[in-house]
Amino acid sequence: MKTSTLSMRILHRYLGFFLVGIMAVYAISGLVLIFRETDFLKTKTTETHKIKPNVDALNLGKELNMKRYQFEKQEGDIIYFRNGDYNKKTGVAHITKSELPYVLNQMTRLHKATTDDPLYWLNIFFGVSLLFFVISAFWMYRPKTKAFKAGLIYSLAGVVLTLVMLFV
Repeated sequence: MKTSTLSMRILHRYLGFFLVGIMAVYAISGLVLIFRETDFLKTKTTETHKIKPNVDALNLGKELNMKRYQFEKQEGDIIYFRNGDYNKKTGVAHITKSELPYVLNQMTRLHKATTDDPLYWLNIFFGVSLLFFVISAFWMYRPKTKAFKAGLIYSLAGVVLTLVMLFV
């Protein structure tokens, strides 16, 4: 076997073993994230917050530090918003939150890490590693073998399916 082919196969193999844990986390959290707009696997908790009275409906989300504040209606002194209510007279707000269990929440947090999170370097390393897997897979078999030619056909089918899913 050629040196580059052997090196590529060895790197592919050991990097694959090394990344087993993180691949499992990304697979599980990716599946969970599909249902992020639903209450699947989530538990609901209601929190009570005391803020200043007479906050208007437009500024209520900012006052409560809610990222996805959405005003619904107002009845007398009660302002109803998505997942809660606020009493203008007393300044008491009730917010219902739906949260994943701790372990799944940590997994999805890792999956969605941005440059504001120190874990984003792990995401970059993982992304580059996956790209390496894509490229190094073509060094697994000699180009003249049946397995390699079949692999090219499957690769082409996978690329076509991906393009269809992206653009159709």
